[in-house]
Parts: sequence; structure tokens; C-alpha cells
Amino acid sequence: MQTNFSEEDLKKPHIREADRVLRSCVHCGFCNATCPTYQLLGDERDGPRGRIYLMKELLESRDDDDQITEETRLHLDRCLTCRNCETTCPSGVEYHKLLDIGRAEIERRVPRKATERAFRYGLRKALVDPQRFQALLRLGLTFKPLVPGMLKDKMPPAPLDAGTRPDHQRHERQMLILEGCVQPGLSPNTNAATARVLDRLGIGLTPVSEAGCCGAIDFHLNAQADGRERMRANIDAWWPHIEAGAEAIVQTASGCGAFIKEYGDMLADDPQYAEKAQRVSELAKDLAEVLRNESLDALTVKEHKRLAFHCPCTLQHAQKLNGAVEGVLGQLGFSLTPVQDPHLCCGSAGTYSITQPELATQLRDNKLDALEAGDPEVIVTANIGCQTHLAGADRTPVRHWIEIVDQSLAPQGAHRP
Repeated sequence: MQTNFSEEDLKKPHIREADRVLRSCVHCGFCNATCPTYQLLGDERDGPRGRIYLMKELLESRDDDDQITEETRLHLDRCLTCRNCETTCPSGVEYHKLLDIGRAEIERRVPRKATERAFRYGLRKALVDPQRFQALLRLGLTFKPLVPGMLKDKMPPAPLDAGTRPDHQRHERQMLILEGCVQPGLSPNTNAATARVLDRLGIGLTPVSEAGCCGAIDFHLNAQADGRERMRANIDAWWPHIEAGAEAIVQTASGCGAFIKEYGDMLADDPQYAEKAQRVSELAKDLAEVLRNESLDALTVKEHKRLAFHCPCTLQHAQKLNGAVEGVLGQLGFSLTPVQDPHLCCGSAGTYSITQPELATQLRDNKLDALEAGDPEVIVTANIGCQTHLAGADRTPVRHWIEIVDQSLAPQGAHRP
């Protein structure tokens, strides 16, 4: 794709990056064939190719160009950032990087109404701090009948008790784990189950309470500076443990994992953090990556449920780990039911299910129809956003896959709840 940036424009780092991505696009349209929003709406502007043209027009135009309107922002807002288009693209277009640039620019050029800005600010502040989120969740569960529907559906009836975590210090091998921001409140058993399973493999999970939200929520709601500050704070929290020999930084939420693996790219221009950020990205591992490289002989499964696995977009399209969880579950003896169109997004997409509830609900119901076609006992997934979004329909039970593994193992001591 040809671009028309001036030499002066190309001195700006974000324009140089946009120019690089735009020039890699051959506008073939293969991306539209796998774009969830294009399939629902049938509007070229709600597919990757159309959005690329909109962003090209935006970035090449002057600040006073009246052709750049709220309509441009609407079509960018409707994008799930599922990155299905990147998996499909024959030219390797890094669409999500262009989208981050385009969204930041449209936010600057066409400011949102005060009420919408306040809503998005409140959303960020409610979600990114674990203690604040858990307090709000308890309040919401107490007064659940009064909570708006789109938020009520995100609330579990009662989070499963996490049980106890084994003493990580009894193992020579140590890994770090990102606790996350909403997962400790919505599914506290996920990381506890991870600790118990890894304990059986001789791996201790070192807690790092100073590490908080990965930064994705801020970043994708166009508070990109705040997102980068969270990245730096996490790097500072993890760094002493990395220097002490931690093997990996484990994520049980694939959305966080996809984001942390890009710390190196996003802080590449920061002289103080670039090298550390790159190291953190190299150490970031989804739980399935850890387990598939270990001998699983110590994990004796006594109960095999019939499962349908929903592979989150951030696992299959961003991290390119399609098949990793399925491989581990198959090795442990679980039966996986077939799922039609497993590449399509469930509609969760971070805060998308809150900011775009109508589209998100359509995508969720389509995904559940596909997951339930094989009559599974439980739907399992690898991302807390997908888990709560799918569970909100109150159909087949939805859990994180590691919880089912932990629950199905032969008893060992009193670790398992």
C-alpha cells in the first residue's frame, strides 16, 4: 500500500511505525473473511482492510481536516483486536500495532464526550487495582439485583474457594506468576490450582505482590502512558527475582500473556527499561507453554470430564499457541469435543463486552452454540475475560482449564480444595 507522509511526518516515531505497517498491506481482503465484526455487520469499514484505509486517511490528514469524525472512531472502537486478521494475512501485516496508533490519534483529534470519557476512566480505575476491584465486586454481589445487566452478567454467583497454595520455597526451581487484576476476585482458584499442579512437578511459584495489572486495560482504553507506567512498575517488581534465577513469568490469563510478551516492543525506545523489558518478554510464558515442556508423569488424572476448549484469541492469534492447551489436556487423558470455527472471537476482548455489549452478546451466543454442539460437561478456556463472558450466559459451566486438571488429579496431601 502506498503512503503519502511528508519527511517531517516521518520524523515522528509513531508515523514511521504506521508507515511500515501500512506499506506491508497489499489490500487483498483475505482478512475480512475471518473478521468477526465484518461477518456480523458486512460493512467494509468494520473489517481490517477498511479500518486500515480509515487509519491511513486519519494519519495522513491535517488536524483541521473535517473528514475525520466520530464515525471514524466508531469503526475503530468496534474492532475486537482479536488479531484473527493477522493469522490470516499472507503479508504479515501487524494490524494491532497500527490500531494502537490509530486509536491514540483519533482520541487526540476527536475527543469523546465528557460522559463517555468519565465512563472509560471509571472502568479503568475499577478494574486495574485488585483490592479495589474485589471491594466493588463484593458490593455488587450484595446488591446484584440493582446492577446493570451488562455488568451483572460478569459477576460469578460465588467465586470458587481457592484452597491453600503449597510452600513454594521447598523447590529449587522457581517461577513467578502474574496474579492479575480481576482474576483474583472473579476466579481466585485459577492461580491456586496452577500452584498446586506445578508443585507436583517440582516447581515453586514465587508470589510478587508488587506486580499488578499488566497494563493492557489502560493501554487498550487509550490511556497508553498509564499502561506503560504499569509495565515499568511490573518490571521493577520482577527484576530482583529474575536476577535471582527465576525461570519464567507464568500467566494463566492469555490476554495478560500476550501483552507482557510485547513489553520489549512497547518499551523499546525507553533507554532505562528497553533491555529489561525485552528480558521480561522472553521470560513470559503461558501456563500451557510451561506444562508442555515438562514430564507430566507426576500428574495422575483419576476423573476425565468431557470438555470443550475455547481457545482465546490472545492465545491462538497473538501468542500463536493454538493447540498448546489441547495437547496438554489430551496427554492427561481428557476427551475434547469438536468445536466449529474455533478461530472466531467470543466477544469478550478485554473491556469490549462492556463498551460494545450488543456485538459482544451476538459473538458470545454464536461461540456458545459452537462449543455446546458436542455436548460437553464443562467448557474450559485460558483467559479470565473469556471465562466470565461465556459464563455470563448461564448455560454450560465455564472454568479455567487448569482448575479442571487440579480437581481431577489423584489426591495428594490436603492441597486440593
